[in-house]
Amino acid sequence: MTTLALHGSSIEIAPGALASLGQRVAALHPGRRVAIVADAQVAQHYAAKALASMVASGMALGSTVGGTVAPGVFTFPAGEQHKTRDTWAKLTDQLIAAGHRRDSVFVALGGGVTGDLVGFVAATYLRGVPFVQMPTSLTAMIDAAIGGKTGVDTTAGKNLVGAFHQPSLVLIDPRLLRTLPPLQLRQGLAEAIKHGVIVDASYFAWIAASLRDILDGEIDDATAMRLVQRSVEIKVGVVAQDEREGDIRKILNFGHTIGHAIEHVTGYGIPHGDAVAIGMVAEATLAERLGLATPGLADTIATVCDAAGLPVRLPEGVAPAEIVVATRSDKKTRGGVVEYALPSALGAMAGAGSGYGTAVPEAAVLEMLQHL
Repeated sequence: MTTLALHGSSIEIAPGALASLGQRVAALHPGRRVAIVADAQVAQHYAAKALASMVASGMALGSTVGGTVAPGVFTFPAGEQHKTRDTWAKLTDQLIAAGHRRDSVFVALGGGVTGDLVGFVAATYLRGVPFVQMPTSLTAMIDAAIGGKTGVDTTAGKNLVGAFHQPSLVLIDPRLLRTLPPLQLRQGLAEAIKHGVIVDASYFAWIAASLRDILDGEIDDATAMRLVQRSVEIKVGVVAQDEREGDIRKILNFGHTIGHAIEHVTGYGIPHGDAVAIGMVAEATLAERLGLATPGLADTIATVCDAAGLPVRLPEGVAPAEIVVATRSDKKTRGGVVEYALPSALGAMAGAGSGYGTAVPEAAVLEMLQHL
């Protein structure tokens, strides 16, 4: 097992860790009642095993009132389109009806949507109860579950309502990657590629050389551990320096300004990782055009994303002007101008002396998108 610490969170990575979920929660939160929250699809695959581990560890479950699968298990419809204030309200009402109080602990079992949503429920429930992240997707394991960002989307954009609320435990089972379809693995690979671009060029090269082993459907424990562990180390190293995104944590937004805009414009019809891949190529191209990045960087990123089965061009039917308009709702906007986290080379980011945010005029963004 590999264990890291981050702002009060214990991050534990071990093949087969799902079976020890109840034991770890009981050790950290003895005597508390537990509520497991998952989307309906994830619940079908993992809820029974998670629940069994809780029962075996002697964890008390909430009332059956509001439990939508079994006592102690609550579900909501799968998909980014359900990461909303309405879903937050329904889950909160169900947890209240089930009798959960401040002596409860909530477990987010699932991908990034679940972690964001359950974390926000925990942050706001009775002004804050502890929660645990048990990520089941690569995206959640290496990105969404780590760092304490929680929140929901609105009609204006992604993650516009939320809070920082650190999980007490992030328990990661890399062996679960074997259960994921290739599409979901690719979504997580976009975030791993991002980590290589922003911090570690050698990790980027390893990913490029290991794509076949990662995506062949039978990823071995050693490959899964290296993939997950190095990405987690990178994210922890960044967030440890800047929990509230005032400086270096902004580099984790690389690819996400354009990426989030693409998701919004398409009504979340494009998967998050696909949008981030396009966003990385677009933003690296922008960095080159502004003279901030090594020439050819965008092509290098595009080559690896393409080899991973990720798109690198705007979806058909999406107008560049729509993307520019959507970026105006980005939470990184300052004084009416959107700030971008832009790379300077593989493993390095621009703006180290100015908070890692580069204000870019809309005209420059529009011109870049028109030629993407």
